[in-house]
Amino acid sequence: MEFQADAIDRVIKNTIEVMVSSKYQIFEILQVARDELVALTKELQRVLEETDETILKVDKLEMNYHRSRIRLTEVSRDFVRFSEKDIRIAYEKATELQLELMMTREREVYLRSRRDELQLRVRSVENSVERAESIGSQMSVVVEYLSGELGQVTRIVESAKNRQMIGLKIILAQEEERKRIAREIHDGPAQMLANLVLRTEIVERMLVKQEFGLVQAEVVDLKGQVRNSLEEMRKVIFNLRPMALDDLGLIPTMRKYVHDYEEKTKIRTTFETRGKEHRLSSAMEAAVYRLIQEALSNAAKHAYPSYVLVEITYQAQLIKIVVKDNGLGFNVQKVKTDSGNRESFGLVGMRERVELLEGRLEIESAENQGTTIVIHIPTNVEMGKE
Repeated sequence: MEFQADAIDRVIKNTIEVMVSSKYQIFEILQVARDELVALTKELQRVLEETDETILKVDKLEMNYHRSRIRLTEVSRDFVRFSEKDIRIAYEKATELQLELMMTREREVYLRSRRDELQLRVRSVENSVERAESIGSQMSVVVEYLSGELGQVTRIVESAKNRQMIGLKIILAQEEERKRIAREIHDGPAQMLANLVLRTEIVERMLVKQEFGLVQAEVVDLKGQVRNSLEEMRKVIFNLRPMALDDLGLIPTMRKYVHDYEEKTKIRTTFETRGKEHRLSSAMEAAVYRLIQEALSNAAKHAYPSYVLVEITYQAQLIKIVVKDNGLGFNVQKVKTDSGNRESFGLVGMRERVELLEGRLEIESAENQGTTIVIHIPTNVEMGKE
């Protein structure tokens, strides 16, 4: 019986792992497709508006150019009424309008081509989103069915189900982090790089027309945008794994993070340390850093405080972390019982991280009375994989 239970355990566990892995891969594809669809839709709307404006401008320029040609013909024929100066002014005006009309027509052709291309891409991405949603729904049904069937096998298989649910929560937390990083890259560096591509196309056209003065000014502006893109990428890299954490340690890295957090969220934030500061293992410092990062992120997203306190206390074989805010607060008992709520995922992830460190997490909160999170972590715990 033990052998059969182990065999069933392995079969069901492997099946669910494969299905869940496939499901979240589909969700990743779906999220990427949705983000791309939003970006394409915005760009298409902008191009449509710019195309309409350019078409109107071309019509107006054609009318003005036609009038200027008539005027040039008129002053060129009547030497009695009009002087050479009048003829020169009329000629320069007609030439200027002709040049502007040519450039605007060229811009119109480019915009029409770009509009058609974007419309095709939007339709293609919409089809991809529909297919991914359909497949994701089918996978969810299969996973729910397999999970429901676990209650009909042995207690060992039931234990495997519990372990699988813990794994699912960890996967959900990882997915949330991936989505956050994807949003940061999409809203920051990706947008800047897309703009750089468009600007380089404009520079290329200027070079063809030998407008070197405009090219120089455009290149100077491009250089500034490249610097900004580089700075945004550095911020994303710092959020993934601050190099200062290994080089300088936990406290200096936290001071910088709190300073950046205060500037970004406009929430007054205080960082304090107590006890004799000392270096922890690399994995331990990374774990503490992520716990504080998650607590501050939750405060900014859900509590809307005007003030946050972060306090780290070093003890003999213990490190104590306190994150306290004066925000909206919440019903702790309700959050515990409603673990499926998306807003509780952050707290669930924090609690599981603390349990992996053999520590304990305490939350004190009430509606409109702020929130205090206290974490005790033993520093003599043997860490596993970092």
